[in-house]
Amino acid sequence: MQPDIDVAIIGAGLSGIGMAAHMQMLCPDRSFALFERRANLGGTWDLFRYPGVRSDSDMHTLGFVFEPWKHEKSIADGPAILEYLNRIVDERDIRRHIRLGTKVVSADWNSAAAHWVITTESPDGQHSRTTARFLYLGAGYYDYDKPYDAQIPGLADFAGTVLHPQFWPKDSAHAGKRVVVIGSGATAVTIVPVMAETAAHVTMLQRTPTWYAVRPARDAIANALRKFLPAKLAYWITRYKNVKMQDMVYKRARAAPEKARAYLTDKIKAALGPKYDEAAFTPPYNPWEQRLCLVPDGDLFAAMKAGKADVVTDHIARIDAAGIQLTSGRRLDCDVIVTATGLTMTIAGKIALSVDGERIDFNQHYYYKGCMYSNLPNLAQVFGYLNASWTLRADIDSDFICRLLNHMKAIGADVATPFLAEDHDLVEDPDTGLSSGYIQRGQALQPKNAPTMPWRLNQDYVFDKVWLKQNPLDDGIMRFTKAQAAATHGEVREAAE
Repeated sequence: MQPDIDVAIIGAGLSGIGMAAHMQMLCPDRSFALFERRANLGGTWDLFRYPGVRSDSDMHTLGFVFEPWKHEKSIADGPAILEYLNRIVDERDIRRHIRLGTKVVSADWNSAAAHWVITTESPDGQHSRTTARFLYLGAGYYDYDKPYDAQIPGLADFAGTVLHPQFWPKDSAHAGKRVVVIGSGATAVTIVPVMAETAAHVTMLQRTPTWYAVRPARDAIANALRKFLPAKLAYWITRYKNVKMQDMVYKRARAAPEKARAYLTDKIKAALGPKYDEAAFTPPYNPWEQRLCLVPDGDLFAAMKAGKADVVTDHIARIDAAGIQLTSGRRLDCDVIVTATGLTMTIAGKIALSVDGERIDFNQHYYYKGCMYSNLPNLAQVFGYLNASWTLRADIDSDFICRLLNHMKAIGADVATPFLAEDHDLVEDPDTGLSSGYIQRGQALQPKNAPTMPWRLNQDYVFDKVWLKQNPLDDGIMRFTKAQAAATHGEVREAAE
């Protein structure tokens, strides 16, 4: 029995749309559908609507390899990114393949039939079934429903307004009000300068300082190149430049942390002048042990210099009706509290995944080539780079899976399974390269990493892109089988053999 579609793509954000476009370019004879639980496409960029929401990477690398970013600003706001995604799905006729308002509840691999049985739920609670040869998970790595609860004591007693960036209301008003933003990550750094434009004052309350990188919101080289070169060529050159620069900065920071600390500190001092506070801008970790926070055009520091915002480093003793009591004895009276305290990691979009009815426990499997998993058939997932733009990984994952699908068709295989024997001698390497709180909290959910490829989610795009292209699809690890032999792992050989 033929499945309903060849590839089921979960999520219609950057990862899902990127895979759909790659399917059209590289596997035009294969059918696919995107399952999106939300009413709109865009994923992260549809979910987050807080003031100033923007990319924390440049759009020449967060954009797709196949679609030039043409806006003047390379550090783009949420609406511009949504416009980019909507234009892609319309120009490439992808929209008709997207099933909006369709939540994937479960997916079970049927070994005998060699396909996934996918159960979906509509907004009115009705369940439906779809079968697919291959399952591609592009739902991201954090929980859309439950952000991280920092267990802030007394928060429920606050008489003012409490806002969370993940659930920002359309009618929120903060003009003329005293605002405290709890947190110092990318979200807080984005919100503070924008809210400071109209608020009476905004305080960023942090437990631990963060490393910041100041850079222009506009890429002068990219904008100049577009005036003289075709858009695709200008984009390719800019993308190459930015990838190389990003890679160099990361590796130099890890190799010479003291020099990186000094460089970043000097930039912040220059941006803040006499407003610079060493305690507020000297983290207890080295640059790129956690992701750098981007400050485009130094907007956070401009708000601080203007007296519209400040940074307080302290711990919360308790929140009461009128504000926040700190452990130092200091008090922050306020009208609005924004809890930018982080996200909760999840895996596989919280879909109940199983093989022949037996639940898949991802932390019992190893990553394979950064997107598949040991002993799990016809299954891939995008987990973007932690030290570079998410879409760089999404692009090479999509390319790899499309080439895999074409190879399967060429040799007459229905199933591709990265095989790892039970008596393997792999040593687990839990180090992701970053010590960020959300990464550490979600570690137990994640698949295992080995020290070397292919059993690894690597964090080196420059290496990964070349390695994935050069490493053979039929590498002696990937087992290719036919549907009728799937249960017994009978191998399919190349016709020439």
